[in-house]
Amino acid sequence: MKPCCLALGKSKLFVILQIICIYLLYKSFRLQSSLHQEQIHVDLSFITRRMGGSPEGGAEDDLESALLNAEETGRLNSPTSSAVSSSSPISTRDQRRRKEEITDEAKKQLGLAGPLVGVSLLQYCLQVISLMYVGHLGELPLSGASMATSFASVTGFSVLLGMGSALETLCGQAFGAKQYHMLGIHTQRAMLVLFLLSIPLSLLCLSTRQILVSLGQDPEISAEAGTFNHWMVPSLFAYSLLQCLDRFLMAQNDVLPMMVSSAVTACLHVLVCWVLVFQCGLGSSGAALANSASYWVNVGLLTGYVKFSPACSKTWTGFSREALQDILSFIKLAVPSAIMICFEYWSFEMVVLLSGLLPNPKLQTSVLSISLNTCWMVYMISVGLGGAISTRVSNELGAGRAKGARLALLVMVSIALTEGVIVGVTTILVRHVWGRLYSSEGEVIKYVAKMMPLLALSVFLDGFQCVLSGAARGCGWQNLCAFINLGAYYIVAIPSAVIFAFVLHIGGMGLWMGIICGLAVQVVALVTVNFCTDWDVEARKAIDSVQQNSSSHS
Repeated sequence: MKPCCLALGKSKLFVILQIICIYLLYKSFRLQSSLHQEQIHVDLSFITRRMGGSPEGGAEDDLESALLNAEETGRLNSPTSSAVSSSSPISTRDQRRRKEEITDEAKKQLGLAGPLVGVSLLQYCLQVISLMYVGHLGELPLSGASMATSFASVTGFSVLLGMGSALETLCGQAFGAKQYHMLGIHTQRAMLVLFLLSIPLSLLCLSTRQILVSLGQDPEISAEAGTFNHWMVPSLFAYSLLQCLDRFLMAQNDVLPMMVSSAVTACLHVLVCWVLVFQCGLGSSGAALANSASYWVNVGLLTGYVKFSPACSKTWTGFSREALQDILSFIKLAVPSAIMICFEYWSFEMVVLLSGLLPNPKLQTSVLSISLNTCWMVYMISVGLGGAISTRVSNELGAGRAKGARLALLVMVSIALTEGVIVGVTTILVRHVWGRLYSSEGEVIKYVAKMMPLLALSVFLDGFQCVLSGAARGCGWQNLCAFINLGAYYIVAIPSAVIFAFVLHIGGMGLWMGIICGLAVQVVALVTVNFCTDWDVEARKAIDSVQQNSSSHS
């Protein structure tokens, strides 16, 4: 009985409290209404006095209008409406505008990055397809072709790639500043320099056998590699022009033709390689010749597009003698660009070479080669993202939009982090399967599975640094980044790899741990540089640089 009475008492209490609340709410409403009416009455009296009469008679319409104005004044003078009108709409508009800016920037960058990732993967596929065909010829041709490809990449292609990346700064900022004619001049100048540079690089390529033998490599493999690289020489000259054309179009955000031409080239390469290797009986030399032919096909397709497309009518006005002027200024930027990229590429190749000094070198070298190939394949995604942010930052700085450049970097960092997490998790999930794609030996498969978590971490860091390096190229910081890469890879990464592998006896995993240490240092340095940058100063520098280049050719 007591609980029932207690419940009844509580229910009565709740009813009483509700009645009190309703009453207070009603009184509050009446109070506000009375204050509002009083304000209207005061305003009405004031208006009547100003009109010099009473609210009756001929001024009735004016009084009605005044009453409406007084009511409106009362609403506008209330604290709530004042707060809403002065802060909420403005903050809402700011938030909406900010979201629209971020969304638009993300769309621009994904629109650039998607085709650029495709271009990177398709161009990388040329060498992979060639090696796949050569692999069916036997162990010796495959070993020779693999060594030749690695040698040519280190001594030739990476240098041309780095030199060509200087155009990301020059053409990107010129396009942002609407100095369209300068894109053609910068590109022609780069073509001249890189094409001439291909001559000494081709001499190195022709000396592959002698150099490898002098380094203590197997004579048979060295001879096979030398023969392969003899037929790779024409591809160096084509690659030098291809890098310039790619950067020329990328600076204009015109990346779809690059992807189409690369796709057509890759499809033709499958057929050409098959014909030359098997039908013509050229063997591994046919694969190298197919590489050269495919690069020249790609150059021809892009040259035709640049020549006849209306999209390039303002940026390519034909060959000009102005390209022969001020070559030294291009070289000053191109050399640090090459050093910046080569330091990174060479360190990864050096890790594979060091693996040959470990116990059980066949196992260690095989696993490190698989790891490196996997890393390069995933790296092509990061290359596309890096190219996109380089273009966006250089365009925005050239146009003097410092906030736009900073926003572009923040958006791309978010995209890169998302991509890194997805790829890293995927790498870990497929760790027990991935080794089976390369080998049927259980020992290799198990070792690859143990390496994959380290690969996931390195892929994440490498993708992040690639984006930050792309932003640095857009700003023209190649000199600074060259020193950062020197310290990260040759003061931290390689010594750490040696300590982990040979002193602590961790083996091939220790070598890769050293690379991760170098990547971590590189990321920290690049994050510090990018996020401590005064973008207004960088925008002024970019504008001054573009104006100086333009005035020197006027």
